[in-house]
Amino acid sequence: CHETPCSAGCPAGTDPGTFIRKLRMNNLRGAIRTIKENNILGGACGVLCPTSRLCEKACSASGLDRPVRIGKIQQFLVDLGWKMGFRVFEEPWYLKPAPRKESVAVVGAGPAGLSCAAELRKQGFGVTLFESRPEPGGVLRYGVPAFRFGSDRLEREIADVRSLGVEIRCSSPVRGQGAIEKLLEKGFSAVFVGVGLWGGRDGEAGRRGLWRSVDFLSALREGKEDEVGRTMRGRAVAVIGGGSVAVDCARSALRLGARDVFLVYRRSFAQMPAEREEVFDALREGVHFFPLSRPAGTVEGIREKVKGLRLVRTRLDAPD
Repeated sequence: CHETPCSAGCPAGTDPGTFIRKLRMNNLRGAIRTIKENNILGGACGVLCPTSRLCEKACSASGLDRPVRIGKIQQFLVDLGWKMGFRVFEEPWYLKPAPRKESVAVVGAGPAGLSCAAELRKQGFGVTLFESRPEPGGVLRYGVPAFRFGSDRLEREIADVRSLGVEIRCSSPVRGQGAIEKLLEKGFSAVFVGVGLWGGRDGEAGRRGLWRSVDFLSALREGKEDEVGRTMRGRAVAVIGGGSVAVDCARSALRLGARDVFLVYRRSFAQMPAEREEVFDALREGVHFFPLSRPAGTVEGIREKVKGLRLVRTRLDAPD
């Protein structure tokens, strides 16, 4: 395209119009360079980004034909770069910025912290990244199922961040009153806080048989599949919600051996905010969908363990 509305539709500034044009001209390294220089987590975005609502929705082909599969192209190019051994920030032509005297502390090694650290290093700042968990990655490591985004891909992304000169200190929580001030007292010129949203709406989560999505997905990525699987194997599982996280939980429950998995959503099937491709994958794998249904409470069995879910049927009405 002479005009590239897809690039304007990319909130990460990856510039798909440019990397697609370079790919079309068979400039593979140039295409890969465009992605990684603009977006240090370009590989993760190629796999996980809701492209159908962003760059692909803005694609010039929309309404005439199906849009260009921008996410798939981006994923292919980043994977190809690693297969080729092409490390953008380790190439001799990569011009490193002059070092600055200021240094910045980044708290939280999730997508926000990793991206912030990379951009600061590109401007010459010294960066130390503090992460409370044993491994960096945040939601990419602990909140996305491995069948969607494997650890091998994540390690490649983090390797690119490290290659810029970012120091990552894991198992180094920054918490408590005055913690940020202490970092400033140690000589950091500024602090970026990107600790994520790991809390959930507890509701009745204290009772046996109920999981919060963040705890459930995190446990699977921490190697606790057997422990979690014992609570679901051979049983019926209900997942409440209609977004991508809910679909991830439903598909994960099936993989743990659940007999049946029901996804309960208060609005219609067409209004589910999860990506269409994810929803169809769940359907193919055997997830049952209960749209227009609102949870109204649980049915308890022995020792307060949940044995059922009460639902109220809903209907769509005018927005208010």
